[in-house]
Amino acid sequence: MTQTAPAPTATSGDPHQRIEDWLSRFEAALARRDIDGATALFATDCFWRDLVAFTWNLKTVEGHDGVAAMLHARLAGTDPSGFSTTDPATDEDGVASAFIAFETAVGRGSGHLRLRRDPDTGEDRAWTILTTLQELKGHEEPTGRRRVLGAVHGSDPDQRSWAEKRAAEEDELGRSVQPHVLVVGGGQGGIALGARLRQLGVPSIVIDRHQRPGDQWRQRYKSLCLHDPVWYDHLPYLPFPANWPVFAPKDKIGDWLEFYTKVMEVPYWSSTSCLSASYDAEAGRWTVEVDRDGERLTLHPTELVLATGMSGKPNIPKFEGSDVFAGEQHHSSQHPGPDGYVGKKVVVIGANNSAHDICKALVENGVDTTMVQRSSTHIVRSESLMEIGLGALYSEQAVANGMTTNRADLTFASLPYRIMHEFQIPLYNEIRERDADFYARLEAVGFDLDFGDDDSGLFLKYLRRGSGYYIDVGACELVADGTIKLAHGEVDRLTENAVILADGTELPADVVVYATGYGSMNGWAADLMGQEVADRVGKVWGLGSDTTKDPGPWEGEQRNMWKPTQQPGLWFHGGNLHQSRHYSLYLALQLKARYENIPTPVYGLQEVHHLS
Repeated sequence: MTQTAPAPTATSGDPHQRIEDWLSRFEAALARRDIDGATALFATDCFWRDLVAFTWNLKTVEGHDGVAAMLHARLAGTDPSGFSTTDPATDEDGVASAFIAFETAVGRGSGHLRLRRDPDTGEDRAWTILTTLQELKGHEEPTGRRRVLGAVHGSDPDQRSWAEKRAAEEDELGRSVQPHVLVVGGGQGGIALGARLRQLGVPSIVIDRHQRPGDQWRQRYKSLCLHDPVWYDHLPYLPFPANWPVFAPKDKIGDWLEFYTKVMEVPYWSSTSCLSASYDAEAGRWTVEVDRDGERLTLHPTELVLATGMSGKPNIPKFEGSDVFAGEQHHSSQHPGPDGYVGKKVVVIGANNSAHDICKALVENGVDTTMVQRSSTHIVRSESLMEIGLGALYSEQAVANGMTTNRADLTFASLPYRIMHEFQIPLYNEIRERDADFYARLEAVGFDLDFGDDDSGLFLKYLRRGSGYYIDVGACELVADGTIKLAHGEVDRLTENAVILADGTELPADVVVYATGYGSMNGWAADLMGQEVADRVGKVWGLGSDTTKDPGPWEGEQRNMWKPTQQPGLWFHGGNLHQSRHYSLYLALQLKARYENIPTPVYGLQEVHHLS
């Protein structure tokens, strides 16, 4: 039943008082179950982004209709209360904003609120609100005041040491004790999720085919370094030390992941391949066949998480003549580095991050290298990205200004994807103006540049399609001065010793590297569970922006990532280190709630519009 809330009075100019007044009216309306009154407190063009707290989903609702429909479905079950600010509010161009806290029937949450004045009435209306579940009541992580004692004070019938108890647990898990969650993929995503589940007391196993945690990084081309800065890349619980490089080399990341897995006691099976998985709907569990270092085992998890990164299987194009080409061909994911190619001619198909990194390492080792650009690429200089794109949230200056990783993550998450481009376009216009000479040099040699379909730059390209860009750490100067040769166009065919482009250009080659990206993550599901399951889930990644490689309709959140899918018990987890850190919390809380049999009615389960 709904009521009509009293009309709010015009508020003062103090941003903190404006936020407090709005929260008070909002909470009162929710407590009365006055959905019409609560909805009236929102602007007509509002956005409510909820990460699990209200919807048991990752869901953004838009406009009055979206807010009202979500509240009609979820208000009674959520039973929210205790809305308050956690920091002094700020004001920017009349928009008051603040971090907030609240509780629900089952958990505690945090979020962010932005208010704008209604131009007609002068009253404050919510423009954007973010609500996130941070912990489940009665199932809080053992941190801070709740941390375990470790030592045994007094008598204890169990005289085993910590190490002996851990060894016994490892021996039982997967044999006499089945994991509730099986995580397939032990890179940064799987390890971060494994650490979260460990802290929440959810029996789980992370499996990976490599011999050691971190080998996913160690085995990539030797020049690989992170292109994101260190402040953006922390894992849960253990931030990188203060002397960690700004851009970590791959082997250093590999060693950190191995160290992290050990000290966080992540249940991790290395040298383990997932052979097949099938779901028993009646029993509500999976049957998963794995090969653990030559031992065949059958596991029966309730929840199965594919944490194989944000990408699916490597895209390796089938060009005419590839079977007659006499040289070496491999995908960029298998590229070993430049050492074995001195004296040879290498053609790299592609012009995005991996292509630039590989070409740079090759030419710096004296290898004759040609990059084939088949479509336009967004380029942003690392220095400009750090200063203009990330500096306010993820930088040494941001840390000095009191910006914690958690506050930065919530701030970034508080911008709904629908309007994020409006905030990004001015930043990339500034970058384009600042680096005009840099871009002019690239265009002078014929490099085909873009800034995204709507000039919104790197982050939106990444979120929409996960490809089509390069963060420049030096390769572009080598393209501009001709050290890295540049060719354009689609590949027509390969001959015994050359790559032939559609316009007839012949590129002599001893080696062809396919820096041609990856498919949708549901390709892994097809391999393990069959095409029917993969099609039931549909395309993974993208927002439905109806831009290049991100077909509509609008989704409002990343397709199928970190949230329930149309296949019961199947989840996808991945992305960059930032996403692995941030979204692992929400995925872990969803899995924990199911483990504890807490009701999790999902609002707005994503429909399937595209199969791959």
